[in-house]
Amino acid sequence: MDLDSDVQMEDAIDQQHTQQSPQSPQLINSASNLNDIPVSTVDPKTQINTLEGWMEQLSKCQPLSEDSVKELCNMAIEVVKNEQNVQPVHVPVTICGDIHGQFHDLMELFKIGGPCPDTNYLFMGDYVDRGYYSVETVSYLVAMKIRYPKRITILRGNHESRQITQVYGFYDECFRKYGSSNVWKIFTDLFDYFPITALVENSIFCLHGGLSPMIETIDQVRELNRFQEVPHEGPMCDLLWSDPDDRGGWGISPRGAGFTFGQDISEQFNHTNNLSLTARAHQLVMEGYSWSHQDLVVTIFSAPNYCYRCGNQAAIMEVDENHNRDFLQYDPSVRPGEPTVSRKTPDYFL
Repeated sequence: MDLDSDVQMEDAIDQQHTQQSPQSPQLINSASNLNDIPVSTVDPKTQINTLEGWMEQLSKCQPLSEDSVKELCNMAIEVVKNEQNVQPVHVPVTICGDIHGQFHDLMELFKIGGPCPDTNYLFMGDYVDRGYYSVETVSYLVAMKIRYPKRITILRGNHESRQITQVYGFYDECFRKYGSSNVWKIFTDLFDYFPITALVENSIFCLHGGLSPMIETIDQVRELNRFQEVPHEGPMCDLLWSDPDDRGGWGISPRGAGFTFGQDISEQFNHTNNLSLTARAHQLVMEGYSWSHQDLVVTIFSAPNYCYRCGNQAAIMEVDENHNRDFLQYDPSVRPGEPTVSRKTPDYFL
């Protein structure tokens, strides 16, 4: 097994363990109630000023107050609840993979790719867990989504769920920074409304995980009820958990959720839906991006030096007006007060 596969398998085994982890008894594991969403009556100019103040604060890696987080997420629900399961996206657009709470690397991403709204962005999930700054990361991206709703698209990843965040850090971070689980609950309720896939110019199908044996057409994705906690099985689960594989057909995933799918599956899905490419995230790849299935599938990973130890580069994919694709790779940003992190091979791979 090569280096990339070793890293991917380590992460897969971790997440398989997560699926088997018991629920914390005091935590709520139910979806939000659509009827409970408050209707915003804030003056648009006041809202913009408020958002820009929050974004300025967050850009310094300073978390918002609990009341501000509640207001932020209520605003966000009003924006994303009307987006589609397959959210249409126009070119030019820059497509990004996992961020995982690495806030300073997210700021580096915007330096590399260009600031929003000058650059249009599509993020394919996993904003929280593992990194030290999940609260600031997801708050900043959500604030940008509200401020520039047509310029940035935010999809749901498998970590935007109640069960996973109880194990991999987001719940603990919220409790540490706010003294209770309230902010964790506010955000995980918001996650129920995030779109689960996007379609760039009817040509590039974007999602966090991969394909599902229960989904043959994109229209079937449009029919799903996404307003819920990520299920343990079924098509919505598969879209957020599955991975491409060198073996043909469908396989049992070592993650304990979703499936593996071979080149024959990708060929059929892309042909049936008249797609040129399926773009996804979800897997650590050492160069930041990796092609599969004779360039029918691309994996994009945007968290450099993942978990502050994996030594990988990160990448984003630019798609221009002519549908040309260009990958921009980058190394970790320096975190204030910490030594420079250089890309290296971790000791456990030597």
